[in-house]
Amino acid sequence: MSQNLASKHFDDAQWSGVDQAIAALEQSWGPVLVALNGTAQRRSLIKMGDGSEAFCRKAFDVMRENADLLPRNLDLAEMGRDLASHDALNARLQRLTRLLEKVRDTDMALGSDVMVAALGGYAILKVAGKGEGLDAVNRDLGKRFEGNGPRAVEPGSVSE
Repeated sequence: MSQNLASKHFDDAQWSGVDQAIAALEQSWGPVLVALNGTAQRRSLIKMGDGSEAFCRKAFDVMRENADLLPRNLDLAEMGRDLASHDALNARLQRLTRLLEKVRDTDMALGSDVMVAALGGYAILKVAGKGEGLDAVNRDLGKRFEGNGPRAVEPGSVSE
């Protein structure tokens, strides 16, 4: 009953490199990134979703072509910078999202590997540890399963 979904591991120097890369992102992006004030502010914003993006781009093009018809306080240059920054950030966001998904999957695989090993070891210790002074430890480990009810037995397996 062994499992090893995640068999490659970083050494201390590699973790240090990851931490430095994250720190570099935090430092370089820090002055530019915005933190919204909670759920209420996020909900209240008018959002440019996938369906609205084409509208916004077309509106920007038409507004630039007809700038003389617009009020002077409408800052087309700022709108253009916002759109360009949105595009650049979105490209990085897609890459980071894929990376974060792999990080989460790896974390889940590592946790699963540890859980499978712990369950296997616990099962062995419950049987082999009788009379070896492990009764208290096994009871303590068994508390993890209190309240879970009886486990389903796989067809063809031998139950205790």
